[in-house]
Amino acid sequence: MSSEPKDEQYLDQTLRPGVWDEYIGQARTKENLHILLTAARERSHPPEHLLFYGPPGLGKTTLAHLIAREIGASIKITSGPAVERVGDLASILTNLQPGDVLFIDEIHRLNKNIEEVLYPALESGVLDIIIGKGPSARTIQLELPPFTLVAATTRISLMSAPLRSRFSGGTFRLNYYSEEEIARILKRSAKILGIEVSENAIREIAKRSRFTPRTANYLLKRCRDFAQVHKGELTEAVVEKALELLEVDALGLNRSDRLLLETIIEKFGGGPVGLSTLAAATGEEHSTIEEVHEPYLIQLGLLERTPRGRVATELAYQHLGATIPAQNQRKLL
Repeated sequence: MSSEPKDEQYLDQTLRPGVWDEYIGQARTKENLHILLTAARERSHPPEHLLFYGPPGLGKTTLAHLIAREIGASIKITSGPAVERVGDLASILTNLQPGDVLFIDEIHRLNKNIEEVLYPALESGVLDIIIGKGPSARTIQLELPPFTLVAATTRISLMSAPLRSRFSGGTFRLNYYSEEEIARILKRSAKILGIEVSENAIREIAKRSRFTPRTANYLLKRCRDFAQVHKGELTEAVVEKALELLEVDALGLNRSDRLLLETIIEKFGGGPVGLSTLAAATGEEHSTIEEVHEPYLIQLGLLERTPRGRVATELAYQHLGATIPAQNQRKLL
């Protein structure tokens, strides 16, 4: 194993791409952003407001940092839950410098009253402030410096239509990565972390990464720890042992994912079973099942959502080594 990077305390920040060429994947989004940013720079005007959405861990925050670096601007960072009052937003906006990038993560969690204040700021570059209450209340307008709002959300459906429409620069969905792209990301991360890792080990981690760079880097770091403690090289065999300890199987399923499938198969004959019943049987929250476990299981073809409930597929039986009941074979085949 090689020497550690000096920013070892902040690994996630260390592994974040610092320039466009280091950002792997999302090719169509990067191409559109390149045109938008280049055109804005040639006009000497801040880029229009941008919205990124998609599952967590796909690089939305990284894109915000790269946009700010590309246009040579400072970036101010906050999140929807952190902006609790109108005064919080007013303070952030009035402290921006001309050309700054304001990044709001999880923007769908903004209070609706705060959204109302944000609309004129995005459209007209002004901040409407109400002073006083009742008949004596009056509104004053503050001119804001030109800025670019870059927002990110994992739940775009929870954003109001008026807020979504204010992102005139574009709304971009970030997609899951291919195994090849994940492998390239892991090679870069291993180089930064000073890890000597075999090609087969990289491939093994990539297969179990759930098509997500954040998960891939997490698994790489845990495999590195395992190899360090056991005084060995980071080979494919070591990766398999480390991931077995983490209970991450060959498809990237964790213990909770498998419990969900096993419950459907063993307790409910493969389904269909309703979400409420499934949550009670597994001890998981409804939202955790819907937002954390199901998307990946459905993507792999291990689970189906039907009008009557969740159903385990033939692939799920095969993966878990379970026998398909005779009464289910006709439905699954």
